[in-house]
Amino acid sequence: MDFKNKIKGLFQEKKELSVNEIVSEFTISKQYVHRILNQLVENNEIERIGLPPKTIYKLKVVSDKKSVSIENVTSEKQQFLQENFILITEIGQLLHGLLAFQNWCDKRKLPLEKTIDEFILTKDKYNQYIDKNGLISGLEKLKSTKGYDKIFMDELVYLDFYAIERFGKTRLGTILHYAKQGQNKMLMKILIDEIKEKINTIISVYKIDAIAYVPPTIKRETQLMKVMANGLKINLPSINIIKIGGIIPVPQKSLNKIEERINNAENTFVVKGNVSYNTVLLIDDAVGSGSTLNQIAGKIKNKQLATTVIGLAIVGSFKGFDVITDV
Repeated sequence: MDFKNKIKGLFQEKKELSVNEIVSEFTISKQYVHRILNQLVENNEIERIGLPPKTIYKLKVVSDKKSVSIENVTSEKQQFLQENFILITEIGQLLHGLLAFQNWCDKRKLPLEKTIDEFILTKDKYNQYIDKNGLISGLEKLKSTKGYDKIFMDELVYLDFYAIERFGKTRLGTILHYAKQGQNKMLMKILIDEIKEKINTIISVYKIDAIAYVPPTIKRETQLMKVMANGLKINLPSINIIKIGGIIPVPQKSLNKIEERINNAENTFVVKGNVSYNTVLLIDDAVGSGSTLNQIAGKIKNKQLATTVIGLAIVGSFKGFDVITDV
């Protein structure tokens, strides 16, 4: 019996193993074990969980029933899922497309093919709000939100909705949520790759000549907006925005009233600079109440740093401007 079959037999017995445990069992090199494990992962016989040096490999049990149901899904529907559905499981696995959707359906005991059709119909309904440039305008909703004395932004766009009915977070909403909350650099890179082309489109369409990033409220070891700024590499001058506050930082998402959010944004952000621009793109990760983007836009205009301010959030809400509280 070769070592590959021996290792497979060991998985049948132990169910989950580390590389060191396999090396100790058979007294073979780590390099050779890694080679065999990679083959088993590619063959969908085991799954890799965790990151080095705490990686564990687990035996993967595949149901025949699931395989048949997957085969019945057309290539067009599989492509749609690949472009629109992503799932991060409760144990931190990143799944894409059909595999992700099947996992989602299994957890809820839903029929796969019927639910795929329902997802496509639901997504198409929301896609009606996306314009020819792939953008969603939220300005009219912001204008109709009670609590604002004045709207300072000349336009507010976002790249996708944060969540849709029944199916929860969108692909972009999921990536953003876990990238920010988990301070996960891999997901941040995926996020940057997802949004870079659309941001370049915004810069072209609106003739942007300066950039500003909304700074974070909570100190984290890895700050999403800083990673985004470095990753996007937008070759334009920037306006410096500083977050200030009291002894205790109060994030926007902890405030439930629109008046509190406006007051928080008005009194905890400072805009610095003395160079004037025509059109500034003000970037934030998510628009909840819209107060942060709007009040900063007002400060930029009051200092005469820009004639026009375009607000951009990676994701925004569908129903209203006081709902996103977990990013």
